[in-house]
Amino acid sequence: MKISPKLVTRLRIQQSTFIVLFLALTGLLAFLSYRYDFETDWTMNQRNTLSEASQALLQSLDKLPEFTIYATEEEQIRRPLDELLQRYKRAQPGMKIQFVNPELEPDLVRELGISVNGEIVIELNGRQEQVTQPTEQNITNAIQRVARPDDRWLLFAEGHAERKPEGIANHDLGEWGNQLKAKGIKIRSLNLTDTPVVPQNTAALVIASPQLDYLPGEVNAIQQFIKDGGNLLWLTEPGNLFQLQPVADLLGLEFLPGTIVDPNTQLLGIDDPRFAIVSQYSQHPLTSDFSAVTLFPKASGVKSKSSDQWQHSAVLQTMPRSWSETGELTGQIEFDAASDVAGPLVIGMAVTRDIQIPATDKNSATPGNKQQRILVLGDGDFLSNTYLGNGGNLKLGLNMVNWLAHDDRFIAIPARTSPDVNIELSSAAKAFVALGFLILLPLLLGATGTVIWLKRRRR
Repeated sequence: MKISPKLVTRLRIQQSTFIVLFLALTGLLAFLSYRYDFETDWTMNQRNTLSEASQALLQSLDKLPEFTIYATEEEQIRRPLDELLQRYKRAQPGMKIQFVNPELEPDLVRELGISVNGEIVIELNGRQEQVTQPTEQNITNAIQRVARPDDRWLLFAEGHAERKPEGIANHDLGEWGNQLKAKGIKIRSLNLTDTPVVPQNTAALVIASPQLDYLPGEVNAIQQFIKDGGNLLWLTEPGNLFQLQPVADLLGLEFLPGTIVDPNTQLLGIDDPRFAIVSQYSQHPLTSDFSAVTLFPKASGVKSKSSDQWQHSAVLQTMPRSWSETGELTGQIEFDAASDVAGPLVIGMAVTRDIQIPATDKNSATPGNKQQRILVLGDGDFLSNTYLGNGGNLKLGLNMVNWLAHDDRFIAIPARTSPDVNIELSSAAKAFVALGFLILLPLLLGATGTVIWLKRRRR
């Protein structure tokens, strides 16, 4: 092909045009990247994105919190904090984040008690929470605490060998209590003998599996608290009610004799039939979008009686193959149609009614109707330190308190935000790993060393 001067000129024009267009396109992309941001998280577990729990919390708030970070000018201090908080801002673009150099504001730092370089102060509705260890879990829990509407208390009745909310024994509720505190729930014990009137700022009264009889005056105090519209969480055990039968009569409830037996637990590898499992839940606000299996050791059934005053809703119910065993739980356990009660059986019953709120009630902004909420369960072991980590027991325990305290917007927020902290391997996988690291790998290293030694010897 003969290249003429005219063709050369055309080729140069095409090259020049391409270069001009390429530079124009590059400049346009640079301009757009300066004016607009686009970010995407390609990590496997979305590690650079807020968890669903944190996003659900932010979406439930009527007003967004404000973040103030007290950190010096060093980039290695501010940059990780800014990257972490930008996750919250991406979820809610209107959120305010500002940095303050503590060296320039010594009076303010002293007033707030700032003690860590990089401490975060979260403000919402005139309330503050300080986070010294900046992680998503700590920040989300702090937001949840400042979002609580008031300083109501969760009171635990004591004096009758109940489960302790801060106890460390296997049967106590210390782990559950710690989780409640992290979510902004204030906990305190109440001796009804010393204080016969339950305080008005009580979010709910908890009766956690007593082992000694209540005195008549204490029973009257509980009944009066219920009549006045108080919320109650009553955890019982099979057998003795310890003089609290009048409370059950007031609520229109009765407890089935015996202990629930559930053969379905064998599917989970549990040989003890006294464990009952709940895998399906009713359409109740307490268990909305709840799908995790919950485990209840040595539970009793709860049954409602007809009542014009109360509305009863079964929120926790065993599977059809279960029954309430009234005989001895030893040897071969079989259903006896003459004495045992066939399932499915109700383990948890929600009792509600609408009451009138007086204008002087400090817990309500305006007078009107309020729903009184009471939750009665035939088991308290599922919240104990021993069994709290099984299945969805922890999430259910948090949901119960949120529902009783009328904090329904927090019910759908999961308790755990880390999906990959544990690794689960099958028996075959465990055997393969052990065989590889304990036998095959040492043999391979030994054979490699032997081959290298023989080659060097022959030289």
